[in-house]
Amino acid sequence: MRSLSQRAAAPALLATVSTFALLTAAPAFAQSAEPVADEAAQVDDIVVTGTRVQNRSRLDTLAPVDVVTSEALQTRGTTEFATALAQAVPSLTFQRPSANDGSDSIRPITLRGLSPDQTLVLVNGTRRHASALVNVNGVVGRGSAAVDLNTIPTGALDRVEVLRDGASAQYGSDAIAGVVNLRLKEASSGGGASVTYGQYFTTVKTARGERDETDGGTVTASAWQGFSLGDDGFLTLSAEYLNRESTNRSDYDPRAAANGAITARFGDPDVEQWTVFANAGKGLGNGWEAYGWASYQDRDSEGAAFPRLSDNVNNVASIYPNGFLPKVAINSKDASLAGGLRGELAGWNTDISLTYGRNALDFRTEDSLNSTYGATSPTSFDSGSLIYDQLVLGADFSREFEVGLSGGPLNFAWGLEQRWENYKIEAGQPESYNRGPLGANTALTGGAQGFVGFQPSNAVDVDRDNFAAYADVEIPLTDKLRVEGAVRFEDYSDFGDTQTGKLSARYDFTPSFALRGSVSTAFRAPSLQQSYFTSTASVIQNGAVVETGTFPATSAVATALGARPLKAETSTNYSVGAVVRLGRFDLTVDAYKIDIDDQIVLSELINRTFSGQVASLLDPQGVQAARFFLNGVSTSTEGVDIVGRYRLPTDTLGDFDFTVAANFNDVSVNRVPTSSSVLNPVPTLFARQRILTIEDGTPDTKVSASADWSRDKWGATVRATYYGDVLQPGSTAANDYSTGAKTVVDLEGRFELTERVGVAIGVDNVFDEYPDFVPASLNSNGVLGFPYYSPFGFNGRYGYARLSLKW
Repeated sequence: MRSLSQRAAAPALLATVSTFALLTAAPAFAQSAEPVADEAAQVDDIVVTGTRVQNRSRLDTLAPVDVVTSEALQTRGTTEFATALAQAVPSLTFQRPSANDGSDSIRPITLRGLSPDQTLVLVNGTRRHASALVNVNGVVGRGSAAVDLNTIPTGALDRVEVLRDGASAQYGSDAIAGVVNLRLKEASSGGGASVTYGQYFTTVKTARGERDETDGGTVTASAWQGFSLGDDGFLTLSAEYLNRESTNRSDYDPRAAANGAITARFGDPDVEQWTVFANAGKGLGNGWEAYGWASYQDRDSEGAAFPRLSDNVNNVASIYPNGFLPKVAINSKDASLAGGLRGELAGWNTDISLTYGRNALDFRTEDSLNSTYGATSPTSFDSGSLIYDQLVLGADFSREFEVGLSGGPLNFAWGLEQRWENYKIEAGQPESYNRGPLGANTALTGGAQGFVGFQPSNAVDVDRDNFAAYADVEIPLTDKLRVEGAVRFEDYSDFGDTQTGKLSARYDFTPSFALRGSVSTAFRAPSLQQSYFTSTASVIQNGAVVETGTFPATSAVATALGARPLKAETSTNYSVGAVVRLGRFDLTVDAYKIDIDDQIVLSELINRTFSGQVASLLDPQGVQAARFFLNGVSTSTEGVDIVGRYRLPTDTLGDFDFTVAANFNDVSVNRVPTSSSVLNPVPTLFARQRILTIEDGTPDTKVSASADWSRDKWGATVRATYYGDVLQPGSTAANDYSTGAKTVVDLEGRFELTERVGVAIGVDNVFDEYPDFVPASLNSNGVLGFPYYSPFGFNGRYGYARLSLKW
């Protein structure tokens, strides 16, 4: 493994130094008489994540918190929330897998290179429900079931707060890497709307050739409106419609039956979705307020599987004389509903809430066939459903106590939470998984090609509940020193109880300089998806399609192969940082170390060819390989986050806002699972490809430098982001390929036609940067043109225009 200093590559450091040089030179401009920190800037910086003390700014917290406003998310070409957030926060990564079934459409984020389900997502401080999808193929975050951030439209948000610190003691399971808190817009008047159109216009240079592409046309229309509810209430409605065409960055297919054509579709899926959001609050008198929100999204997406050429044994020439390209279509229906009361009860600030969330995924396999049915096979299949829902009842209390400390009052908070979860798998139509009349021919693969339907044996309907209690105290020992401690107890009905704690401190040497740090323990309970997901799927292994069964850890097959019942992941998080404030300039530097034990992962594919004993286990299941979830991976993550900002108002040239942000991150796997299998020989459970995906599957270095400028009716944003090299590993070193270190530049210009109407034109990835292409020797069918581990995608240059209205 490379050291952290080695990973801070020269281009990244050059970008950082150059930008800070620009910042220090900037005061040469004539400056206006505006105050150093105006009221609007102060309001923008007030955070509620990571602290239960009111009116705390992001620079006054005991742990690092990024604040990303809705306006900042919208000054870019993408209208996909998760993509925009990853561009704005260097420690976040949002990969775009392709040819990976449901993971093409339900894409997770990662924070500090950790698993997607090790970041807790909140909406207005309450736990957001996870997606029903569990990522089971060869993607970053393999084995995780995480929140789908793209169910949240940017227009519904006021801001996003990203707590970059372990916070299980404060917020509960999943907060190992940190917390993403989505704060909804609260408006009692006014409104706005926008229409954005964009598409890729790019030159695609793959291993076997070069071509020009114009695709991925995307239309996004969004609007919001605020309504007053009496004199002390609000209702904010938001809506968004998105229609995105697919992209294709496959290489040319070298196989004889392809005739030199591009036969695959490797890129973004087709997506059509609409989303509505409502957020409301209303005073009830005597200092009490009722609040709530509701959302609903309907998303249709369609990604492609691997192509079946005309000479493929599983092709039926009477249906597809030229072969076929199966599609995996998902209809996602996502809903949430929350309500609560807050006010003062017996001197305590009280917040009682009830939140429900549900995600239902209906799978279809299109443009396909089941070859064991021959010419009578359907070409469209209902392949089954995944459903997850969650109900959370919470009660939070906080109060200040005057205890005679020179730093001010002590703040004490405590709370209770009860959570209920349910997870279902529903079978598809029989033709999507059965072996038909020709099933005796073992050369033919049963089930729908591209995505085999869920079988009745896969169907589950399981639930669990969880009780939690926490206490949190923040003590200003002096006017310079503050300490905070938190403890949490949780009890799960399916795997038992756990306790976590956190201790934080901050010392302000001067108003301009402070040191802060924390030590915490954290945990993540195994999700219901990880405990009970089971399926049969077509998995590509070394270029061949392998029918693979995914089995629960407690099943007879998994137990024989070496599985044990799942238990919670645990971690210890250490951080130390500094905060600098010099006039309009501020800088935070935070180093961290995260040690995780018993991480839950998905095992290797254990093939029937491994031994006769394995074959005897798998043959009755009708699969060629098996995999299952297991604990046992231990990792250490070390890194540094740096965020610097300088705001410069001038009399003649306009107002400037410069930001440089960097993340340097190193993940090491220290231990892998051992097998309890009684088989001889014992199968390997976790090997090279999985280990290197954890260690090198996200960028070790990410540096972003941006400048925003506005003057009268004009505005512009320029942003450059450097991504360190990312490895997409194979089972051996000879099968590895990587993205290369790349810098992506984005540019947008804006003009206000009137006080209410504005236009913007921009280009993301101005210089048409791509990751390094997949070598021809590792791409025998031409499908994978580029590594899908790429942290900035693989679609090339994107141009767009936006018309916006406000009233």
